[in-house]
Order: sequence, then C-alpha cells, then structure tokens
Amino acid sequence: MRKVLFVCSRNRLRSPTAEQVFADWPGVETASAGVDHDADNPLTPELLRWADQIFVMERAHCDKLSRRFRAHLGGKRVICLEIPDEYGYMDEGLVRLLKAKVPSYLPGG
Repeated sequence: MRKVLFVCSRNRLRSPTAEQVFADWPGVETASAGVDHDADNPLTPELLRWADQIFVMERAHCDKLSRRFRAHLGGKRVICLEIPDEYGYMDEGLVRLLKAKVPSYLPGG
C-alpha cells in the first residue's frame, strides 16, 4: 500500500479535496496537511515519515517543506502540481485538474 500525502497551505480546500478524490484509488492510502501554522491539519514530521509520496499544490509549499522539514523528508520525492489557490473544496475544476495530474504517479496510473 503506497501512502500518499497531499499538502497545501491551510489544509482546507485543495489538499483535502485531493485526499478525498484519491481515497479509493487501488493500492493507495491518502492523507493531507497544510504548511501554514493555522492549518486545519498542520504538517508534522510524523506525517512526512508516514508518507511514501508527497504532492504539494504550489512551489511555495515546496520551499516551506525544504526550509522547515528538510531533515524529515528523508530524500523523498516531492511532486509539485502547480495548482493555484483559486478553488473551493471539491470544486469541479480542481477535481478535473487533480485527475489529470496525479494518476500517472500512482500505482496503475
């Protein structure tokens, strides 16, 4: 089972949507978190250790990961999806973008 972590700023819109969209993907377990201090589910070293694969929504999230959590990444690949913060939770456009960008990185994709 591959453990996939989706990361955005506040874990309110984009990353929880991604977690939900791919929750039933065969061979995948999903979680989500935010890099901001006021995130609904803040990113932790434990979550990073748990994850086999990490997706971030924007380059700024990549930068924050590198600055604050470099020691906990353990050389794991971080994939930037380049999805701007302009979508609501489960927004059709966001779901469409996620389904276009993520599956090629997942088992059977």
